[in-house]
Amino acid sequence: MSNVDWSTLRQEALGRFTLALLPPTMQLPALPHAVTLFVQKVEDPTTSDKDLARIIETDTGLTFEVLKFVNSSAIGLRQRAASVQQALTLLGRRQCKTLIMTTGMQAAVRARQSKLIHQRSFWNVSLQKALFAREVALLLRADPDTSFAGAMLQDYLLPVLTNDLFNSYLKFVDQRDDQPACLCDFERTQFGWDHALAASALAHRWRLPDELVCCILYHHGGLGVLKHAQLGATPVAAVALSALLPDQLRQFDGGLAKLRMLEEKWAAFDLKKLAETVDAKQAAMGLGIENDFPLSRIVQSSAEKSATGNQRTTSQSA
Repeated sequence: MSNVDWSTLRQEALGRFTLALLPPTMQLPALPHAVTLFVQKVEDPTTSDKDLARIIETDTGLTFEVLKFVNSSAIGLRQRAASVQQALTLLGRRQCKTLIMTTGMQAAVRARQSKLIHQRSFWNVSLQKALFAREVALLLRADPDTSFAGAMLQDYLLPVLTNDLFNSYLKFVDQRDDQPACLCDFERTQFGWDHALAASALAHRWRLPDELVCCILYHHGGLGVLKHAQLGATPVAAVALSALLPDQLRQFDGGLAKLRMLEEKWAAFDLKKLAETVDAKQAAMGLGIENDFPLSRIVQSSAEKSATGNQRTTSQSA
């Protein structure tokens, strides 16, 4: 178990930032009531699995997602769940809590259509990052479930922000090559805050665990998180590495190059193997969503471009 003081880290990172600093015209998503109630009740040992199941079953979408997840081939359970209560028993409360939180937050955001982000591609990449973070967590001997949830939710507020502040984010996309390497740097210049601060402040308002809030808060910490005295072997580090993977907005320019640098220093970190594992597990989940951009193909293409660039540099200097 980690001895990290997550509450203190969350307070220090959020500082004086509050959601009141966001534009007053912005409409923040609301977490489904069933999710809020479940998160409150699941830690109470006097609450039975039957009572928890009843809470989930008040929301049709949550019920469907829980059953789909627990019965997917990616989970590998021998027994199939025919009810939410069976799913709770098979998954365990801890993993079910993680699933309910991620599913609920996605549902809160999916209702808001972004003019800048393609929803299917966005959630597809979010799942890639989540699966990647889980594999990295296993290498770090950190909690894989929290790593998965943190990576899945690291950018959950971007569809809302890019829609409500469309012109500013469009400037970032249209002039990407002239912008800072990290989207957060651009946001802080434009707004005085970034999407990590906004998303984690909202997650804290929703009373999500401080460890998960910190995963969102620090997700653009890059490789430096690995050297952090408290966070280097926690889910936060796994999520920070997943944030270096490419996405629609090119949030972290040169992220794959950073991961290749890490590969040279960390023998257990095999980027190609990790990407292949992510693709296999994503396919095994059977979500019915075509994966147009497999991570292994992206990693291979990036490696080839890097090799070509190095060859040109060598020939020019010869």
